Amino acid sequence: MNFKHFFPSFRNRFRFVRSQVADLAQTHPFERGLSLGTGEGDFDCMLASYCRNLIACDVNEADIQYATQLNQGITNLRYEINNAQALTYPDNHFQLIVSCEVIEHVNQPDKMVSEIYRVLAPGGYAILTYPCREFPWSYDPVNRIWQLLRKPGSKENLISQGAYAFGHNYLIGSADFKTWAASTGLELITCRPLSGWLVGLLEMYWTGLAQSILKKNARNVTTDTNGVLKVRPTDTKEPALAAITDALLWIDSWWFIVFQRSLGKGVVLRKPAK
Repeated sequence: MNFKHFFPSFRNRFRFVRSQVADLAQTHPFERGLSLGTGEGDFDCMLASYCRNLIACDVNEADIQYATQLNQGITNLRYEINNAQALTYPDNHFQLIVSCEVIEHVNQPDKMVSEIYRVLAPGGYAILTYPCREFPWSYDPVNRIWQLLRKPGSKENLISQGAYAFGHNYLIGSADFKTWAASTGLELITCRPLSGWLVGLLEMYWTGLAQSILKKNARNVTTDTNGVLKVRPTDTKEPALAAITDALLWIDSWWFIVFQRSLGKGVVLRKPAK
């Protein structure tokens, strides 16, 4: 099973992407899809069910090798190494691009958004998730205070844990992302907060520490950096007990009435038809 579904923030991203792709697929058939920055291939089985052909790419060769083995029975899925800031695919090629928790790891996020626009077919959709700079106090109070007190030009993160764990080079500001998208001509269709105050409290600090100990590619970087135990999912199945995680997410969503900050954002972008 894929144990990641027990982590509310991961589960929330997965559910967001699945619901958006399922809704779009009803009226927009996807001949060619791209899973951009696929990592260990957690989303690819689901995405392949909505695409005639799906390519999944990443810069990490070890992750690509593992994902290929994990999803080896999916005939319409192909894995390859590619760089999100310099994709080798032709212009106007994909009807669907999905990229989850990738943009915060690249050196030039605006270049990545520009590349998504270039390879996305007119009328096509891109679905992204990213960690949000405007995260709740309950998730990472230390770095939240540092955000308020730091001097202009200072390094944004005080500690590489909490919101700045997982190999995050930086966090994405909502205004910045909207600027990058608008500058390319992508239309912002949906921008939804993912995981709020309660999830932040439940995942405060320990998730980053656990990943640094357990995960094979602990910092999600190009060169594989091994966790101590080198744990990977054994398959892509959603465990039945993920229903408990779903219940927690339902409670968490209610708190957005009071607390508007979120751990991340889920966005849907559209390239205008010519």
